[in-house]
Amino acid sequence: MNRLLTSVLCGLVGISTVVMADPTRPKLVVGIMVDQLRSDYIDFLSSRFGKEGFNLLKSKGLYLKNVDYNVSDLDIVNSTAIVYTGNYASASGIPAKKIYDHASKYPIPVLHDPATLGNFTNETYSPAALRLSTISDEIAVDGAGLSAVYSIAPDAMQSIIMAGHAGSSAFWIADENGKWATTTYYKEVPNSISQRNYRTPLSDRLDTMVWTPSKVLDTYHGVPAQKKYFPFRHTFPKKSSDRYVKYKESALVNTEVTDLAIDYIKSLQLGQHTDMIDMLNIGYTVAPYKHSGDSDMRLEMQDSYIRLDGQLERLFSAIKENVGLDNALIFLVSTGYFDDGAEDEARYRIPTGTFSMKRAESLLNSYLSAKYGNDQYIDGCFKNMIYLDHATIERHGLNISDIQREARDFVVMMSGVADVKSLTDIVGETTPELRRIGRGLDPKTAGDLRLEFAPGWTINDDVRLPVITWQVREGNPTTPAFIMGPGVPAKIEIGEVNATAIAPTISSVMRIRSPNGAFDRPISW
Repeated sequence: MNRLLTSVLCGLVGISTVVMADPTRPKLVVGIMVDQLRSDYIDFLSSRFGKEGFNLLKSKGLYLKNVDYNVSDLDIVNSTAIVYTGNYASASGIPAKKIYDHASKYPIPVLHDPATLGNFTNETYSPAALRLSTISDEIAVDGAGLSAVYSIAPDAMQSIIMAGHAGSSAFWIADENGKWATTTYYKEVPNSISQRNYRTPLSDRLDTMVWTPSKVLDTYHGVPAQKKYFPFRHTFPKKSSDRYVKYKESALVNTEVTDLAIDYIKSLQLGQHTDMIDMLNIGYTVAPYKHSGDSDMRLEMQDSYIRLDGQLERLFSAIKENVGLDNALIFLVSTGYFDDGAEDEARYRIPTGTFSMKRAESLLNSYLSAKYGNDQYIDGCFKNMIYLDHATIERHGLNISDIQREARDFVVMMSGVADVKSLTDIVGETTPELRRIGRGLDPKTAGDLRLEFAPGWTINDDVRLPVITWQVREGNPTTPAFIMGPGVPAKIEIGEVNATAIAPTISSVMRIRSPNGAFDRPISW
């Protein structure tokens, strides 16, 4: 009898130890990814920001002014995967937003999963292609599956990567109807989503929204005078077939995201469970607005930063009111790239040209056919990649690496091409440049040739419809990150910090495991 009573008492002590809240760990983690955020703009606009947005992060948290992703060809999806997994594409399986599909000869979303269905959308996504665990997954594991892990972002795949494999739900704004959408991979649909989609859908509100400067024009500095005489005015009328896409890339979408985030915090009582850590992941944007019809997007960019600062103030105020800032760990990270490429007017006479991927594919195939016999040696092209047809090459008894080198030497002579690297070159990783390129590739989905184009040139990926066109412009602005929470010092770090160190750092602050592929050490302070 005494032995039984002792066992029961020990069991109760064990249970109380598990459920007792650890006061040194955060109750709520808020992960924020901001597309194309720049350190120089944050510092330049500090005097025009409020006290409780970016300036709160700068004064109360760790401000990393120079985060290096150490990768070429960043986009909103692969950069988010690097931050949340602590590793690169070769390990995570996320090299880009879209990858080339050999079966259809078309690019497909990297997270495309036909085994799932879309909820409020026709898009079919899941995190199945993501090979590593994420910060979100490790929080779910730490909470024995009871932690609430939610994700909201304008972009579908960014939202899914932030939610990870074990998230409660991931929602995004669907391109086709403007509804907050998800995938059947995740089982939970919060009431906030249903109410927003049915009672106040974006389709009923969007044609009344107008994006104009939010401040008096004299507030915007470093902008040519003529931009202030003719300030921007962007609308999203019903007659526009791509109005939801334009809206998602505008500064106004951040308000919609913040509204939903605050609703989540309040209605789902995030961070108010004493025995576990909850997580809310949020995607914002300050990317240059490519739909302005003007290559000079500086006024829109300044307004985007000022507006986002206001949304951060609203978000932080809700966290303070409902959870307490002392109980929250907040990290905010830029996606690490900057795309302001826009074609300059001909009157400026800046050297340029147009490169056609379709023509390059045809010329390369003609060259190989003349040398080795008439056949189809090219499987396809996508963006800056050319994919050889390995079956054809092997049928002719040729060596793949040899053909890669020959094709490389032929394509590099084309006008508009600055350099070409073969997959064999890249996998060999003999130089820092090749290592940087290699980190951003998944050899399982990479092309045989990777082209680099001359600055100023317009590139047409015109092998299929719709044609993808972009302007080449080199740029390497400093990329920021912020971490604010228990045990994190108020400090500005100007030295270079690897983006892969963010995941283990966040995990260390929470005292949980790092994602299973994270190889970097936590940031020291």
